[in-house]
Amino acid sequence: MIERHQSFEGVYWIVEQGQRLLATVSLDPGTSIYGERTFRHGELEYREWVPYRSKLAAAILTGLKELPIKPSSRVLYLGSATGTTVSHVSDIVGSRGIVFAVDFAPRVMAQFIERVARRRSNVIPILEDARLPERYMAFVGKVDVVYCDVAQPEQAKLLIDNCVAYLKRGGEALLAVKARSIDSTEDPEKVFRREIAVLERGGLSVKEHVRLEPYEEDHIMVRVKYE
Repeated sequence: MIERHQSFEGVYWIVEQGQRLLATVSLDPGTSIYGERTFRHGELEYREWVPYRSKLAAAILTGLKELPIKPSSRVLYLGSATGTTVSHVSDIVGSRGIVFAVDFAPRVMAQFIERVARRRSNVIPILEDARLPERYMAFVGKVDVVYCDVAQPEQAKLLIDNCVAYLKRGGEALLAVKARSIDSTEDPEKVFRREIAVLERGGLSVKEHVRLEPYEEDHIMVRVKYE
């Protein structure tokens, strides 16, 4: 059985043998991106969204109250890696939305293009360094949402710079914070508080943050608004 998510448009529940599995409607039916299960229901195919493989799915399951990524959204995705979460964001925004996917590692980008981008017309791969947002201004205009999953010490500043360059006023961003990537010796809670303070000093209004356990250890997802 398929149920719409009670809060987030474009997100679904698959009810299977007493389990409730998070899912999105596949834009590329017949394809499994990272080994996720697929389920046919009527004319649509649904892809299980595995929280142990996607921090955004983990955030939804651990209590994220609002999801700024919606059908038709323009999304700047920083740290696309091989495309696990990008593929689900692509499903959500649909054919009328677009995902600009930035990563700096050539080998990873090649895998991403092969697995995801070449099969999805709403995904634009950009081989660039997200610390230098001016380098991809030729490809990216104003966006509704910035999503950032770049595991490095300056990730909050990186997000601020990209929001200033690309995010519409009133738009929102999501930042996956991995404490151990910022300071492996510091208490994670102190790291989280410090990163939130950096975001606020940078002009972003923090709306909520959720811990990602049990799916990811020492991580939070932060939702901010660019006022």
